[in-house]
Amino acid sequence: MTALFDRFPSTGGGRLWRVVAWMLGASVTLAACGAAGGSSAESPSGANAGAEGAFPVTVEHKYGSTLIPSAPERVVSVGLTDQDAILALGVTPVGVLDWFGDQPHAVWPWAQDELGDAEPAIVGLDTELNYELIASLRPDLIIGAHSGLAEDQYTTLSQIAPTVAQSGEYADYGAPWQEQTRVIGRALGRAERAEQLIAEIEDLFVEVREAHPEFQGKSAVVATPIGGGIYGAWGSSDVSGRFLTSLGFELPDEIVELTGDGVQADISREQIELLDVDMLIWLLNSPDERQTLANDPLYQELGVASEGRDVFLEYEPFGAAIFFSSPLSLPFLLDGLVPQITAAVDGDPATEPS
Repeated sequence: MTALFDRFPSTGGGRLWRVVAWMLGASVTLAACGAAGGSSAESPSGANAGAEGAFPVTVEHKYGSTLIPSAPERVVSVGLTDQDAILALGVTPVGVLDWFGDQPHAVWPWAQDELGDAEPAIVGLDTELNYELIASLRPDLIIGAHSGLAEDQYTTLSQIAPTVAQSGEYADYGAPWQEQTRVIGRALGRAERAEQLIAEIEDLFVEVREAHPEFQGKSAVVATPIGGGIYGAWGSSDVSGRFLTSLGFELPDEIVELTGDGVQADISREQIELLDVDMLIWLLNSPDERQTLANDPLYQELGVASEGRDVFLEYEPFGAAIFFSSPLSLPFLLDGLVPQITAAVDGDPATEPS
């Protein structure tokens, strides 16, 4: 597989974990998109329960507001992770965007139960969209809440169906999972269920914090080898940083300052002591990267390495679950990762996270 580490250009430093995009063969005029976006008497590919809210509803976003006249039945997801919240709210999308990971129908294991036997079409990869395919699905709602849709992309999609773009209150891809879930819930007419989901997940974090007071106030970072002796560390505006603080950890001030308005900072080998924190999570693109760290004398001199306070994750599945940070991936992540974090925080190399 092509290396996954690249930056989102729109975030000025942005999140890693991006597959090299390829074109999906879709060049279509606005007129053609508009003609294909009409209503259809056919039923949607998924069994969508009736909406709980009254319509019409208006949803605000980066490019203005979108009026959704009636409960949507054919929903296309063009956000990197929006399919999770859509599925969690009881709606099966007819089309989804594939971010990375070669998962069936771009749905990861934590969401497969909600997907069931449905087979949504793949309408794009990463930031590239197949407008012709999207139009052919005859959607009555397009959701790009966790996206970096450019204005021209939004305009084209709006010619096909009412489109909800990313929030204008946060950086592209930067809205917290709670806000993403609320926006999607409102668009689907399921705002009450969205609030219930948010409360349920936040309660899980409370339970973890209460069960692990040793996490409270400890310093922690999520980092990744970039190459050429450079490491990337995520700050407080990224989902990985928010995940750590939700557990009770604190991000080091130096890392937060280095990230600035972005979400990720570059750290040279000469600065590697910045990663000598109470608990360090490494996100790796391959097992070879762990061996490189094991062979790096500068890293091995750090207490975080010698005391076994580091956790090594590949993107599948826990790295992906961190970056999805959705109502479906977060419970999965807490179940699988908290035991590893617990073993790391104790500072005993004999209790190696696994």
